[in-house]
Amino acid sequence: PSDITMHVPVGVAKDSDLLVTQFDNSVVESAGMLKMDFLGLKTLSIIKTACANVKKRHGVEIIPDDIPLDDKKTYELYQRGETNGTFQFESPGMQKHLRSLKPDRFEDLIAMNALYRPGPMEYIPNFIARKMGTEEIEYDLEGMEEYLAETYGITVYQEQVMRLSQKLAGFTKGEADMLRKAMGKKIQAILDQLKPKFVAGCLERGHDEAKVQKVWKDWEAFAAYAFNKSHSTCYSVVAYHTAYLKAHYPAEYMAAVLTHNQNNIEKVSFFMEECRVRKIPVLGPDVNESGVFFQVNEEGKIRFGMGAIKGAGEAAAISIIEEREENGKFEDFFDFVTRINLRSVNKKTLEALAQSGGFDCFEVYHRRQYLITDDGEPSLIEKAIKYANKMEQEEASAQASLFGGESGVSVPTPTVSDVEPFSELEKLRIEKEVVGLYISGHPLDQFKFEIDQFTNTSIKELNGDLSELQKKGSIKIAGQVAAVGHRVTKTGKPFGTITLEDFTDSFTFFLFSDDYVKFKEYFETGWFLYFQCAVQNRWKGEELELKVKSMDLLTEIRGEKTKGLNLRIKLQDVNDGLIHEIKKLTTEYAGSSLLKLDIVDEEENMQVNLLSRKVKIEPDNGLLDKLEAMDEIQYKVIA
Repeated sequence: PSDITMHVPVGVAKDSDLLVTQFDNSVVESAGMLKMDFLGLKTLSIIKTACANVKKRHGVEIIPDDIPLDDKKTYELYQRGETNGTFQFESPGMQKHLRSLKPDRFEDLIAMNALYRPGPMEYIPNFIARKMGTEEIEYDLEGMEEYLAETYGITVYQEQVMRLSQKLAGFTKGEADMLRKAMGKKIQAILDQLKPKFVAGCLERGHDEAKVQKVWKDWEAFAAYAFNKSHSTCYSVVAYHTAYLKAHYPAEYMAAVLTHNQNNIEKVSFFMEECRVRKIPVLGPDVNESGVFFQVNEEGKIRFGMGAIKGAGEAAAISIIEEREENGKFEDFFDFVTRINLRSVNKKTLEALAQSGGFDCFEVYHRRQYLITDDGEPSLIEKAIKYANKMEQEEASAQASLFGGESGVSVPTPTVSDVEPFSELEKLRIEKEVVGLYISGHPLDQFKFEIDQFTNTSIKELNGDLSELQKKGSIKIAGQVAAVGHRVTKTGKPFGTITLEDFTDSFTFFLFSDDYVKFKEYFETGWFLYFQCAVQNRWKGEELELKVKSMDLLTEIRGEKTKGLNLRIKLQDVNDGLIHEIKKLTTEYAGSSLLKLDIVDEEENMQVNLLSRKVKIEPDNGLLDKLEAMDEIQYKVIA
């Protein structure tokens, strides 16, 4: 009504010209100010970027407000719990409830959003059971169904309490709003003041007093977690938009998610794993295709952004992209260095691009040639920079010539030393150094067989509930040693820490006394290990701990645990071509392990088991890859 300083004390904010007050929300309101909350959601930026990605690749313009809220494919995504990377519904607990609830209408999402928080969470099983028809839907008072039918008889929202207080007890809209505020802000004094009026109003309308008292008691308990439907609805709309985009345009949506988490390596790693699970390829940076951020190429694969490479920088990436868009793709590395501005894209940038695979599109050279020579000569990058500078001088000299035209002297393309390429592990290690994560693969890819066949737990699960892990009994995990520590307790006793990581997460084990002495020979960074553990009670206590029972080199597990392979083939698939292919594979991968064949006739429900005594095989990764690619054969390990 008048100058703000007449109502509340204010000061100027440090980072803007806005006025701020130290009065909190309730005091500000009672002083006559209107309080509003404005949320800056990164999710809105993700949606905007995803829509831009879709338009760029498919030419389809998506307006979020026009997305239909009854899309079957989107609800199927929710029903499968495939909500990683979407808004509000991505926690493991929420995913579990979604798989049970099988939401098929927007109201289900609004309710789950409101219920999935401390307090109301205990009503989720009842909510699911009532939707599925396994629990009867009951209403305490006649007339409650009108406002509680959408939530299967369970009071979920403050708005339901407001509507019901008006209908059952004759509250005015103002009194109903006072009740909402008292519940939302847990103001017991106002609740106590409104209770007699509510009971009296209900009795006047012929409702049973015992049931009225029960309804009020339930509402008082509800006050601890009352949630307003309008808020939950807005959040659910934004969440639904993200799920719609992920369901219909998964690559474009995940590229947007990766872009807006580009500075958080842990999240990028998590979302890249999500892409891998959803069969969306994520390719490394490429000077002929990458943008500054993550984007989708013509084949529908996500391409890493050059701006995410340490030492490259956004300005250098923009400079490369502008040149590429203006004059076309780069033909080879020497074409690249002569066309770019070497003041924007310096030697350090070129090295970072080479290390991360940015020049892999030029197949003539491998990554190591750009960086290292064995004969003491300058590296390919150094030679190329010298070549580009000389070309620039020649061009300037020709332009300054009295007669113009060509100088007649061409600068020869430098020769490049032939050196051994980086090993796959070295290549991945360097990638992780310059980008912060593995791009073109993972060091554990070579142990896919061992992880699939001999482990029963991911490292991510170790960071969860130990009581749940205890149910597994023997816990078998595999991973690479990321860090080790040899330390001493305050009392002078040695102990050690060993951090193991797999595709999903990392976990640090603490080993004391005999365990440390027993296993410290395995404390080597970069080693691949196989652990067998158990969850047990701590010594002289009830608290649970994860105890390492054994450690082995992952490289030795296959030989120790694999006795052979069992191939299962349907009778109708057996033909000369398949027999010839199996014979060829057993010759190529001859070894010392057993080979069993099960020929199955599903129509007659018959099976013939054959054991090869002469032909032995080696369950090599190559063999397993070829067996997986053959639709006619299913295999399992004989352990």
